[in-house]
Amino acid sequence: MLSAGALRAHLLAARLAGPIATSREKSLRNYRLFAARDPRMLLGLDPQRVWGARDLLALMADKCGVSPDPEDREGGDVIDPELTLAGLDAFARRLAAAAERSVPVLFGTGHPHRLLGFYGDLADALSAAGCAVLTPAQGCSVDITTRFGLRTYNLDYVRGVALVREGGAGGAGREPGAHTHSPLPVRTALGAAAASGGPLPGLVVGDHGWVCGAGQLGIEAIGLADTDDPALFVGEAEGRVSVAVPLDDAVRSDYYRPLTRYVLNRAGLSQ
Repeated sequence: MLSAGALRAHLLAARLAGPIATSREKSLRNYRLFAARDPRMLLGLDPQRVWGARDLLALMADKCGVSPDPEDREGGDVIDPELTLAGLDAFARRLAAAAERSVPVLFGTGHPHRLLGFYGDLADALSAAGCAVLTPAQGCSVDITTRFGLRTYNLDYVRGVALVREGGAGGAGREPGAHTHSPLPVRTALGAAAASGGPLPGLVVGDHGWVCGAGQLGIEAIGLADTDDPALFVGEAEGRVSVAVPLDDAVRSDYYRPLTRYVLNRAGLSQ
């Protein structure tokens, strides 16, 4: 059983919280892009209010613990580990509620090379608790605009977790999938689930466009987010994302294992 104190120490040692690798310059740039409603930063969210860059900085200081000083423009960002722990506790409570009600759950990630194991363990635990882990639109193609132009990806599932792979013969064997912030994969999955008459998720768990895209459609969504992705925290502030956990989402995949143990224990889902 991992205590909050032990996990806090791990968060700092692994640089999941505290001083992190995400650059302050990138975060501030992304806040400006979000304020300009750049689709790359909205992640499928349609904000209800006008968010200026300074509004976003104040929000991120409150939700993540970043410096609120707009003149602080260089170096690495900072996440308050106490906010990460509080987010993980809230995340665990949502998982426990889903397990208690046996609601269908959809998992999806835009960071499969880092977070697939974290979500896969959660999917296994919820499945064992009686929740249907949904896999709609398996193999369906999704056209996503990238910095290299329009690219076709295929929706796939690994351990019950949705991700996208590059289309074509070369993409099928690539592991573990492509990095994306797009909300189009979750829209494709939800559209296929609705068209088939199958169950729709009562909870979506993931990151990036998986969380914001689902939350925008009125489906309960929880996930992880870095300091350069303000959309999840805006969604949480506006009531369309239930939980956004602040942490660095691009460290080594094995560094997330203690978080899995902590969350499952808190949710009463440890196996």
